[in-house]
Amino acid sequence: MTVSTLKVAVIQMDVALGVPDVNLSKMEKLVRKAAQNKPDIIVLPETWNTGYFPLNITEQAAAAGEKAVKKMSELAKELRIYLVGGSISEVDNEQVVNTAKVFNRRGLEIASYQKIHLFSPGDENKFYTEGNKVVTFAIEGHICGVIICYDLRFPELIRRLALDGMEILFIPAEWPHPRLEHWRTLQKARAIENQIFVISCNGVGLGNGVKFCGHSSVISPWGEIMQEAEEEEGIFQIELSTDTISEVRQKIPVFVDRRYSYYQLF
Repeated sequence: MTVSTLKVAVIQMDVALGVPDVNLSKMEKLVRKAAQNKPDIIVLPETWNTGYFPLNITEQAAAAGEKAVKKMSELAKELRIYLVGGSISEVDNEQVVNTAKVFNRRGLEIASYQKIHLFSPGDENKFYTEGNKVVTFAIEGHICGVIICYDLRFPELIRRLALDGMEILFIPAEWPHPRLEHWRTLQKARAIENQIFVISCNGVGLGNGVKFCGHSSVISPWGEIMQEAEEEEGIFQIELSTDTISEVRQKIPVFVDRRYSYYQLF
């Protein structure tokens, strides 16, 4: 059954670099705190288990990945929430990957997306293996998608998700200064051009000498900032009216008016 309102809690977390057990404990504490206000969905930031990213990431991902998945599943089941588990560093098929995991109210994993676009200016591509699948999943009857941080700069990926029916996009990130305005502008653009809700969860604090800029936010299908954090660790919650999606698409029918044949490249 499709519901017309969804309560979403976003956890803007100061992730400690290279200490997975500390991060696991903090994540559980913050998720339990967020759950006290009875949200339907709780969202975490990118690589919350290891930070972004220690030089011994292969060793850390192998040790911390399974623990993170197990704990997220347990929390989702116990608290009866959908947990968009940000992303974690883990090992899959002997490769280190940056993976977004989503769990339903029964603690079952309903999505696993491996970051496709690795941030080469920061050497992410030298330590992680890129993903090769676009992923959608359903929350209370609504088709959702998830991308990770740098993916936001590639509108083709988000349009592909929208053409697959996506109505809500989740973006876990560790997006840094001095590119705050890129972060804010790109989210609004992706929301407007695809007529979707965009829900982002960024990190704060320092890692490898990089200062993460926070400003996790919720953007409406009109491109309006409904809520935006600042640059401190914390939790915010918002209630979405999902009827807004169909209202926007009826008033400005961009998906009906597309002329794909003119911009098909291959």
